[in-house]
Amino acid sequence: MTDLFTLTQQALASMDVELVDVERGALGLLRVTIDRPEGVRIEDCEQASRQLSRVFEVENVDYRRLEVGSPGVDRPLRTQADLLRFAGERVEIKLREAVNNQKVFSGVLIRASQGDGAPDATSAERFSIEFEAKKGELRQVSFTFSDVERAKLDPVLDFKGKKR
Repeated sequence: MTDLFTLTQQALASMDVELVDVERGALGLLRVTIDRPEGVRIEDCEQASRQLSRVFEVENVDYRRLEVGSPGVDRPLRTQADLLRFAGERVEIKLREAVNNQKVFSGVLIRASQGDGAPDATSAERFSIEFEAKKGELRQVSFTFSDVERAKLDPVLDFKGKKR
């Protein structure tokens, strides 16, 4: 799968999109998830789909159906660069080790300290998440990217709309 991810990433390098994920599904489905800072448009998905179809045909990638889409509002955060990009946003983090008998935290992601130079998986970048422990009581848990088992955006959505 790493080779397929790398191939897909290289195929999309000339486009103004970021590859988030590549996964194989049932019945030959190949699902590619892309993102852009301004948000993914349908035109981005169409362009990526055409480009990937050509590349996968040349490279003999076995699939029956290609699906290109956006990561949605609960976008997974898979790299340290993702955590840096979405600092200040509401996220859900699951840590590898429990802190006070808790592994999963939902709250605002804060960039606690900066490592030296450009962000990468080995720098000592520290983050914290500010969450509500009890009604009105805010707490923080600090961690590094290597402490994270999984992370995703966790926006608060309001479906109530305007009342008439």
